Amino acid sequence: MSEYTAQMSSSGGRWILYVALMGVPVSQWPEHDFGPGTVPTPGERSQALTGLGFVFMSGAEWEWTEYPERPDDDTSPVRLLATVRVCSRDGGAS
Repeated sequence: MSEYTAQMSSSGGRWILYVALMGVPVSQWPEHDFGPGTVPTPGERSQALTGLGFVFMSGAEWEWTEYPERPDDDTSPVRLLATVRVCSRDGGAS
């Protein structure tokens, strides 16, 4: 069973969820746009991943990381990145 990393971040006020597929151009990664608004709930994220053909790995939990928009500038706005380990819903490669 292949494992992948799903990531969610906000860009321009829109929350985007995507699954990173190594060896595949970024433009072809499965993606879900939640649109503008508050951070999507865990249930909304799970539903979006299922719609993209993925499910959480056993025991996987969302992990949040913050990073500055401008590296090495502690006055820079902070961005949030959420990650979770997933696999394809059918257990095979996606």
